[in-house]
Amino acid sequence: MSMDMSQDTTIALMRATQGNGTDVAKKINNARQLEKIASAAEEFEAVFISEMMKPMFEGISTEAPFGGGKGEEIFRSMLLQEYGKTMAKNNSIGIADSVKRELIKSQEQ
Repeated sequence: MSMDMSQDTTIALMRATQGNGTDVAKKINNARQLEKIASAAEEFEAVFISEMMKPMFEGISTEAPFGGGKGEEIFRSMLLQEYGKTMAKNNSIGIADSVKRELIKSQEQ
């Protein structure tokens, strides 16, 4: 389990320790599923943010000797991915919350 568990997962794990053996196993499994859903939702938000930021950087021109070329293209792409991950982790936009709710709703059906 990751060190930075969501609050929902922590609460679910605390509740999972209460009850008989079968119920505990089901609750722990549900808590793990909830953590996977939260992780997928955050990853989706990170990709969305990085894709939305790409056009912002397309118009920036760089000149030699310190800029341009394939190397800069690759590193700019990596930089945008990291921006997206950081913004998603900080819940800047909130897309992950909506995605998480919809994923949980689809799992219940």
